[in-house]
Amino acid sequence: MTNLEKTAECINIVGRFCGRRDINALSRQNLMESYGIPRVDLFLLFGGSIPCAAELFADAVREKIAAHYLIVGGEGHTTESLRRKMAALCPGLLTEGKSEAEVFAGYLSQKYGISPDYLETASTNCGNNVTNALELIKKEGLPHDTILLMQDASMQLRMDAGFRKYLDAHSRIINFACYQAEVIVENNALAFRDNTITGLWDMERYITLLMGEIPRLRDDSEGYGPQGKNFIAHVDIPEHVEKAYAYIKENYGDLTRTANPAYATIKGEGSA
Repeated sequence: MTNLEKTAECINIVGRFCGRRDINALSRQNLMESYGIPRVDLFLLFGGSIPCAAELFADAVREKIAAHYLIVGGEGHTTESLRRKMAALCPGLLTEGKSEAEVFAGYLSQKYGISPDYLETASTNCGNNVTNALELIKKEGLPHDTILLMQDASMQLRMDAGFRKYLDAHSRIINFACYQAEVIVENNALAFRDNTITGLWDMERYITLLMGEIPRLRDDSEGYGPQGKNFIAHVDIPEHVEKAYAYIKENYGDLTRTANPAYATIKGEGSA
């Protein structure tokens, strides 16, 4: 195995860990087979996702896998990229100055004729994605015994941990990362096996996002877990994931993403 092949393998290990999917597909059949339910109470799409999430969201609405559908996202570190990508995909779509939730809602309306039940447009990071969404759920009196979360694959596990910090034990979270990206070596360079994922990050950005997650997910003095910043519930990080992260960092250490203070919350609910 070459160094580049080892790097691709390690990226995929970290990517699979962060990009959690608890069901194979967004269908009533998969929900019934895995959880014994025909649909969830709530489906939450988060605006940090790439455009392919809109396609999956539309499929989920048509499949009627939830009682209510919410899109969550104000403006954060991925917002401008989302605006550019959505505007390119849907000429005429107004994205300038729009929140992530509004951009997704506009795209869904124009392309699929679909509208979510609720939008949350004020959050700026994963932390208040969670708290703002829960405030909206409480305000509207929405049942939330079962919640399906869909976020960018790099941030899916952290979103799960954020909700676990605040939800009652009886609430069940079902994860479905909006894509699964496999990295391969092609022409002596890292490449994505599937180039058809709509709006997928370039390779450097994808690695940067993944490399920013492991330090955040750790439950130590520097991490976001209870023993650190206390933004999220405890996450167990397997040894093989830590080793994969260390190998990537050795080769791409300068790509590790630090939190942008512009999108931090005053109340300390979280950071980007």
